[in-house]
Amino acid sequence: MITIEELKKKRSETTRLIGLDLGSKRIGVSICDEKQSIAKPLKTLNKTNAENLISELKIIIDENNIKGIIIGYPINMDGTLGRSAQSANDVSNNIDKALDIDVCLWDERLSTVGAFNLSSQLDINVSKREKNIDQNAAAFILQGAIDFLNN
Repeated sequence: MITIEELKKKRSETTRLIGLDLGSKRIGVSICDEKQSIAKPLKTLNKTNAENLISELKIIIDENNIKGIIIGYPINMDGTLGRSAQSANDVSNNIDKALDIDVCLWDERLSTVGAFNLSSQLDINVSKREKNIDQNAAAFILQGAIDFLNN
């Protein structure tokens, strides 16, 4: 795994990235354009096991020419690491070992809340908001990371 700063140094101008929001039941996936300016929701995967996740990610990576993965790191609001942060770290390490691609963690504090609030401002009904919350949170995470990479 690499840090976001290391990714910033080694990325090229035309690199597509995916963002992951790791939930306990579902995993939100987002993708950005080649110029890394806009992140958009891609899909939601049901969380089953590590092998299925790796296989799904390989398909997404191959189909979209992905060069890096940004994974939401759920740090507690006080800056400490809880159980979900350890779980994200474990999953990230598994992905990093299984795939030949740059993987880094991105502080995702408030990403789900932000995605939910943004969708409410766009006047999207509650059932649609809840259905797409994981992939929207992944887009929120990826957008934060690409904004950092571009500054």
